[in-house]
Amino acid sequence: MDIMARSAVVVALVLVGLASAATAQMQSCNEELPPMLVGNYTGLACQPIWNNFVLRYHQDKNNVLRVVLSTMYSTGWVGMGFSRDGLMIGSSAMVGWMGKKGLPHIRQFSLRGKTSSKVVVDRGFLVSNDHDHTVVVQQAKIYLAFQLKFSYRLTNQHIILAFGPGIPTKNKLSKHQDKTSFTFDFTTAYSLSSVQSFCNTSSVKSVEGSTIWSKAVADGSFPYGLRRAHGALNLFAWGILMPIGAIVARYFRRMDPLWFYLHVSLQFVGFIIGLAGVVAGVALYNKIQADIPAHRGLGIFVLFLGILQILAFFLRPNTDSKYRKYWNWYHHWAGRLALFFASVNIVLGIHVGGGHDSWKIGYGFNLAIILLAVIALEFMLWTRWSKNSTPTPTY
Repeated sequence: MDIMARSAVVVALVLVGLASAATAQMQSCNEELPPMLVGNYTGLACQPIWNNFVLRYHQDKNNVLRVVLSTMYSTGWVGMGFSRDGLMIGSSAMVGWMGKKGLPHIRQFSLRGKTSSKVVVDRGFLVSNDHDHTVVVQQAKIYLAFQLKFSYRLTNQHIILAFGPGIPTKNKLSKHQDKTSFTFDFTTAYSLSSVQSFCNTSSVKSVEGSTIWSKAVADGSFPYGLRRAHGALNLFAWGILMPIGAIVARYFRRMDPLWFYLHVSLQFVGFIIGLAGVVAGVALYNKIQADIPAHRGLGIFVLFLGILQILAFFLRPNTDSKYRKYWNWYHHWAGRLALFFASVNIVLGIHVGGGHDSWKIGYGFNLAIILLAVIALEFMLWTRWSKNSTPTPTY
């Protein structure tokens, strides 16, 4: 019981730390727009949405949406996409940049695939007039200002944000450096002055101010934080802790009973953290409605196997029971299948989630270390068995 209590404390501390780390940084809305945008883009609502990105917007009675997207800028391109399903493919985006000669550019692109050739300029389903578009760079920030006409009133709209370091040549976009997707509620059309008052006083004096701030957190940086939390929690649980727990159970049983307590503690903590990752994944799915059946199906299957392993702990028969060998088969193979499919799903999740190279390299290095350790320990185990025919104790 003492070990279980310590495990619970460790889990609580880990989850609190991860929750604190997932808090997103937000840029204030109380900065003035560049003078050349003031005439056509005053009175806009404002929300920090992701990293340094700030979205100013207003939707009038004719369903014309005015948008000013701003973020920190040195070079490259910045884009805002409108998607029907939360995915990049099939969406249309407004992309802006400053050219090599200092001239501003803003164009619509149809995102028909993930390669540069599939990103087609001056195509897409967004309706606009080119003369309504403006790009301004001021004080190391870029402002993309544009107006779009919709046949319906936007409510909860799937939005994609991305930026790339390379200046487009002949309207060909380089690979993005980072991106995110989320659902944004364009019906929260409050005035900028209301938000500025809220930001300056750092207190809630009206229902409107509270609503804007809560929606900025929920609809902006929150999905990006959920995506990272979902990936990090499951990678740590199923990619690190549980494989180590399985290694301890197979190769360190001579350290009895320490190996058993370590095995149980690692697997229990790993399952709790993995369960938190599943909760984050469900919340992310409800937020962006991304349809990735393979990743979701594998995740459900791995969770099912994990629950079977938890049940195995409470249903473990005595060592002299005639059912013990069947329990061993069930426990061993369910665990191996869970770890195998979990590793497959981690790789799939990094791929479909558009993870940076750091995620791929980090997990690849971790997987290589685990596999090398297993090969070395398995060789040592078989060498010891060949010298000593005494069977190892069951658990």
